[in-house]
Amino acid sequence: MQKTPTFLDLFCGAGGLTLGFERGGFRCVGAADWDNAALETHGRNLSSPIHCSDLSHTLVSDLPAADVIVGGPPCQGFSSAGMRQAEDARNDLVAQFAHLISELKPVAFLFENVEGFLTASEGHYVFALLRPLIARGYWVQVRKINAANYGVPQHRKRVIVIGGLGWCPTFPPATHSAFGAPGAGLAGRSLPQTPTLAQALSGLPAAAQIQPGSPQGHYYRPLQGVDMARASALRPGQSMRDLPPALQHGSFARRACRRVQDGTPTERRGGAPTGVRRLRECEPSKAITGGARAEFLHPQEHRMLTLRECARLQTFPDDFTFCGTASQQSQLVGNAVPPLLAQVIAEGLLRDLQHDHRGTAPAPPAVAGKLVSFVPTLSEGTSPALKRVISAVRHEFGTPELVSRHWQTQELSLWP
Repeated sequence: MQKTPTFLDLFCGAGGLTLGFERGGFRCVGAADWDNAALETHGRNLSSPIHCSDLSHTLVSDLPAADVIVGGPPCQGFSSAGMRQAEDARNDLVAQFAHLISELKPVAFLFENVEGFLTASEGHYVFALLRPLIARGYWVQVRKINAANYGVPQHRKRVIVIGGLGWCPTFPPATHSAFGAPGAGLAGRSLPQTPTLAQALSGLPAAAQIQPGSPQGHYYRPLQGVDMARASALRPGQSMRDLPPALQHGSFARRACRRVQDGTPTERRGGAPTGVRRLRECEPSKAITGGARAEFLHPQEHRMLTLRECARLQTFPDDFTFCGTASQQSQLVGNAVPPLLAQVIAEGLLRDLQHDHRGTAPAPPAVAGKLVSFVPTLSEGTSPALKRVISAVRHEFGTPELVSRHWQTQELSLWP
């Protein structure tokens, strides 16, 4: 493939995938979302055509053809950052994403989502994605990764699914070694260290106390009362659970109790409660979410992170402008795919396409679809829920290549 390959970004949000793929050598032929703040942000910062569309009802004929389709359907329905809702309508968008790819038949696709995607509803959404795509003829690799292992200065565990129509794209190896989270150091100690939070925020001026700040979003509201008392008491690395009961928020105890109450459905327990947390400057940040500005204290100052600091940790450039209300801007930043992670993936796909070998091995003549690899954990431990999903995947698709937990630094031989 000699021409500049094209891509279509579905559920584009603020444009993290678009920016990363453009930096990685692709040309965007369209980006679609239903959220006005996302589309305004995308249009202000990126030159690709944008479409305001409810993708749950979009027809294939409404979308442009592209060599690659990328996207991260909204994930809040099975995100551990909040209450998991198996019946959340947003979860149906996974099946719609797979349907659109199956009909448009791009040469490759990229899917990104939260780690809870793997076990939600006993793996239902894994099969909603894989069944139609493998039936269409895609060779698919599924990996849970930590964005910190690709140079992003935060521990952001995500599921990445890459597939090629009749061929297997090379899954990008890790570029960095990280520390400060389980599994982060498995990428290999010979790799460069992931930038720390302090390095990522280096060069920013003092944060303002009034909007809009400079760069845009670099402002904060001074803490008062009990919020300031909590901030004053928390040392780097400590969270709400380290505070005396008098300073703990009332919802903290309720959330902790909810996780152990008999009869509480697993999908409604949410993540382990931490509440307010003071970050460490000497290691990568915790994952930036839409609630990061209300949860993460600056490692040295008695204030919350600014929007711009969150955007820095997501690897957005300082001249990238976010639109909408303060709440909408926080969601846009927190929901985005880090542009740096997207760029690393795009560069790998571009190498495959330009060399025209499309992966490390040719597809068989029949061009049958295949689940090439399934690596759903970064650690040696596996939860009971995940074990059930792994068993179901193997039962339906056969046994994918068993890949060592050190896959990120190895040249894998996935075919005999």
